[in-house]
Amino acid sequence: MTSSASEAPSPQDHVLIFDTTLRDGEQSPGATMTHAEKLEIAALLDEMGVDIIEAGFPIASEGDFLAVSEIAKNAKNAVICGLSRANFADIDRCWEAVRHAKRPRIHTFIGTSPLHRDITALDQDGMVSRIHDTVTHARNLCDNVQWSPMDATRTERDFLCRVVETAIKAGATTINIPDTVGYTYPRESADLIAMLRERVPGADEVIFATHCHNDLGMATANALAAVEAGARQIECTINGLGERAGNTALEEVVMALKVRNDILPYRTRIDTTKIMGISRMVAAVSGFPVQYNKAVVGKNAFAHESGIHQDGMLKNKETFEIMRPEDVGLAATNLVMGKHSGRAALRAKLSELGYELGDNQLKDVFVRFKALADRKKEVYDDDLIALMAEASMADEDAYLQIRRLRVICGTDGPQEAELTMSIGGEEKFTDATGDGPVDATFNAIKMLFAHDAQLDLYQVHAVTEGTDAQATVSVRLNLDGVIYSGQSSDTDTVVASAKAYVNALNRLVLHQHRGNLSALMSSAG
Repeated sequence: MTSSASEAPSPQDHVLIFDTTLRDGEQSPGATMTHAEKLEIAALLDEMGVDIIEAGFPIASEGDFLAVSEIAKNAKNAVICGLSRANFADIDRCWEAVRHAKRPRIHTFIGTSPLHRDITALDQDGMVSRIHDTVTHARNLCDNVQWSPMDATRTERDFLCRVVETAIKAGATTINIPDTVGYTYPRESADLIAMLRERVPGADEVIFATHCHNDLGMATANALAAVEAGARQIECTINGLGERAGNTALEEVVMALKVRNDILPYRTRIDTTKIMGISRMVAAVSGFPVQYNKAVVGKNAFAHESGIHQDGMLKNKETFEIMRPEDVGLAATNLVMGKHSGRAALRAKLSELGYELGDNQLKDVFVRFKALADRKKEVYDDDLIALMAEASMADEDAYLQIRRLRVICGTDGPQEAELTMSIGGEEKFTDATGDGPVDATFNAIKMLFAHDAQLDLYQVHAVTEGTDAQATVSVRLNLDGVIYSGQSSDTDTVVASAKAYVNALNRLVLHQHRGNLSALMSSAG
């Protein structure tokens, strides 16, 4: 049984799951998501049982505001939360975005450590006054207010108690304690929560939350230690996405609470069978592939190559597996599909892999599947996962689209690429040479769409084995310190490379101000 299907937990042992994939996760360099992608991820989070969805930072941009507002209107069960700094304008904008949710929340924060007080030019008294005024303002707008002392783990303990008490008296209902720079250690994480619950008046009237970053690889351990000390909300992201080394991974804390319920007697409302599906989607839309040995959702998480391990698995799966693949939504079989497989079989297989498609989506994916099956004798689960990632990145209305690519290779000179692209609806052609077919292709793209972005990452890995295996290519571009990622898969590595590069450029165009577009195109052919 999944955790969502078990008996209803009591208030004492229920740990709230606060997902910030759409806010903190999207702050990963290059992980910017489109409006439609945010809405789809939010719907999946709501469906899987996430208690609170932090949908974005409404004042950051008009796009963020619209996404948070739309998510708030569509949410069926989850609390929808927006982030705001400690000022009235931020809080008002946040409320405007979340107010239409069935269960809205305002999350306001300020940096309380000495380093952050220097940045805000506030002394301790001034900061206490700011916290009182802004939390009071937020509470006058919304009954559900979360407050965070940013960089709490490096804030003086006495002052931390003082500001937490101020926030509670001003009306905060949740107090989040962030380890903003991933500095703390599990014992410290637990001691900090325990200290606040013991010393701060009114602490028993609010929920304490933990928000951990993974800079030292201890985010999950720190979050669970905080829960043992009395925190009842964990802030986390799908795949551990987030700034720098990322955040606490939702899949890790949820499965730790499920598998080790003997020593962690707490429950969540998460339907764990939906974990793999949303993990794959977030990886696809963010352009951040999951590392193979990632806990719970990595490709090798349930793989066994050692002879001793394989022998044990054949005799008793519990020998080397502490959780079942099915518990996280991973198909136990790897049924091979082919060009004779029909639409019903494809729908069933994709459902088994965690993808539920409408009729129009299935029609589009079926066309792509048939094209892939014509090029590959056998289509495996990993091929279909790559196909779904490719479909999620595709956009028929994209500003840049590859129409035709021909690469000429030889052993006695530079390689040549002939490329036809649609740029804003107008088809253009060029040819270019380079040091290899991929370099020539990238040079051709840049000749047709001139830009100043630098190529920070080019990575290729085979999806399956064999000479007809699909290649998944990841590309990361850097323009003035802003990262734009693209990913694509194809049986032709050069084609996959070209599409990944163009995907990254489309994200660049999408997130640049329209006024900058002419500058980007100033030297285009």
